Amino acid sequence: MRMALRELRRRPGRFTMATLTLAVLASLLLFLAGLLDGLYLGSTGAIRAQQADVFVYGDTSRDSFLRSRIEPHTREVVRQVAGVTAVGGLGLALVGAAVPGSDDLADAAVIGYELPPRGVPEPPAPGQAWADDRLRAEGVSVGDVLQLGTARIPVEVIGFVDDTNYLLQGALWVEPGTWRAVQNANRPDARVADDIVQVLIVRGDGTASDEELAARIDAATASLGTGSGATSSLTKAEAELSLPGTREQNATFNQILGVTFAVVVLIVALYFALLTLERVPLYGMLKAVGASTRQLFAGVMVQAIVVATAAFAMGAVVVAVGAATAPAELPLAVEQGRVVSTYVVLVLCAVLGSLASLRRVVRIDPAQAIGGGS
Repeated sequence: MRMALRELRRRPGRFTMATLTLAVLASLLLFLAGLLDGLYLGSTGAIRAQQADVFVYGDTSRDSFLRSRIEPHTREVVRQVAGVTAVGGLGLALVGAAVPGSDDLADAAVIGYELPPRGVPEPPAPGQAWADDRLRAEGVSVGDVLQLGTARIPVEVIGFVDDTNYLLQGALWVEPGTWRAVQNANRPDARVADDIVQVLIVRGDGTASDEELAARIDAATASLGTGSGATSSLTKAEAELSLPGTREQNATFNQILGVTFAVVVLIVALYFALLTLERVPLYGMLKAVGASTRQLFAGVMVQAIVVATAAFAMGAVVVAVGAATAPAELPLAVEQGRVVSTYVVLVLCAVLGSLASLRRVVRIDPAQAIGGGS
């Protein structure tokens, strides 16, 4: 092992090509992972922020906010389900927001709420909103009065919150009456009455799992009949994945990441197989003086780990610089947990790739190797 480290120190040029190649792949892995996290976090913030165990949709809505409607009698049935401690309504309207001093419309998700999500204060006064930080990039400031939708409903921004967006659209958190005003004025085909909400968020007492509580709610409302109050209840994790395109987006990016990791394994396998072939006489000599196959292969693994670590560090620097200089429109979020997991998997792939040289190391015969055979 000391010999392997000494070779890395004294002959770094031998490992330069492999390190640079892996650095490119590490940059790609981190960029894809950051893009995946950015898209997911930017799409699901409004759901993740909710302090809820279960989300209750109308049973004919296909688990969509925009299609869902919850009647007052349905809410009352849900409230009486065993294990339910709190029920709050949510409403959502997607509109363009005219920002003072800007000619372009900002994409906004107007969310009417009753129970405050994590990081969001109590509902503001009618005609006011808490805005997500994403809207700062659109030129929104505290005190601005945004004109929402084609009906130009005025809403004043009184402060900012963080990580609460919906489908990459900047959230405006308002009291339910303001949401209904925006919805009814801009979407007359989807008007809602004063006592209607789109989705219920439900908090449980912890005596049942989220899945069990969701099943209880659907069983309790089933007697109301399809389209008349029956519900489709999801856990928080299920509600996040029910957002349009989220599940497919995750599957696509994870497949790309998996293929990239497979390429890492192949590159490391090829490189160390060639390196081992060059070292056959050296390994034969070391075996002749008592070195074991285990010791020799440990050196190969150490070199693979060092090369992968150096490559990852280079890739991380490239992506960090890119993330710092990327435009606000690019949903790139390099999460610490994702960085750690990417490094661990990259190193594991490098170790797996180095295993390709194990068979050749095991088969080296000292006499043949020193004599020039392989």
